[in-house]
Amino acid sequence: MSAAERILSRAVSEIIPGSLVNLGIGLPTQVIHYLPDDFDVQIHSENGILGAWKQSAPEVMDPFLIDAAGAYVSVRKGASLFDSAVSFAIIRRARLDLTMIGAFEVDALGNLANWKIPGKFSPGIGGAMELAQKTKRIVVLTTHTDKQGRPKILKNCRLPLTAKTCVNRIISDLAVMDVTAQGLVVREKLVQISDADLQAQTEAELTFATRKAES
Repeated sequence: MSAAERILSRAVSEIIPGSLVNLGIGLPTQVIHYLPDDFDVQIHSENGILGAWKQSAPEVMDPFLIDAAGAYVSVRKGASLFDSAVSFAIIRRARLDLTMIGAFEVDALGNLANWKIPGKFSPGIGGAMELAQKTKRIVVLTTHTDKQGRPKILKNCRLPLTAKTCVNRIISDLAVMDVTAQGLVVREKLVQISDADLQAQTEAELTFATRKAES
């Protein structure tokens, strides 16, 4: 199982039946493909869809129906389509139960940086800032380290923040961690790894509440 598959397989269990969920651009949007077809959930896309569903097959794809990432999607029975004003009113009034979002960096205080690396092109912060501030629960999906092997889970974020103290849970390819008043608490390990090795790949100090590990 790849790192992305481990993250996505674990992330799907965070979605409670009957909830309203936004899946951020990038890895989080792939969570939808791990949900059973009859799962009771409404997926919100900030470009104006409530009830977005899995990507359509090319032969039935609607070229005018895309999600916020520009992917061609389908919609479920009962879905609603609306303009951006209504879409962001849903976000700003805290109607969303859960947002899953990617990260360049996340830290022990639950601060999130996921939109800009100085010196590199960025299309803008988009809806991430408001989703991170207003959603009832924020779960970050990220690899534990970057392509150079540097920790992405830090004591303090160094990149420009998307939002402060917004993250509730982090699901990396190695572990599941909660942001608490006492710092980051490891709830699960997703691979066979010692506490010391996991800590060595994490800049933030970890507390180990659960030592469950899977092969």
